[in-house]
Amino acid sequence: MSKGTKYGLLIDYEYCTGCFTCQVACAQEHSRPEGIIGIQVTEMVQMLPNGKPYLSFIPFPTENCSMCASRTRKSLEPACVKHCMAKCIKHGPIEDLAKEMTKKARLALWAPR
Repeated sequence: MSKGTKYGLLIDYEYCTGCFTCQVACAQEHSRPEGIIGIQVTEMVQMLPNGKPYLSFIPFPTENCSMCASRTRKSLEPACVKHCMAKCIKHGPIEDLAKEMTKKARLALWAPR
């Protein structure tokens, strides 16, 4: 990682299966007490135009997310990225991730302050 480059997470919530592995990996990586989470998976039920329900899972970092600074300093992926079974969370320079957002509609870009 180069100094001065800002990094973030790109989340493709179209492919999140709701396995909660990212949330568990984060909690284990940081030994956080119960209720203090770095990434939270939220379940959303939407109604399709045909009236059928559609279930979506949206993983999103909380204010406690440090993007695993101790891991990324060693050029390792954040725990949520490493363990995501659906490979729907990506870590990288914000500028690069923002370019990828033009390719799909169901993406979210998160960058810490």
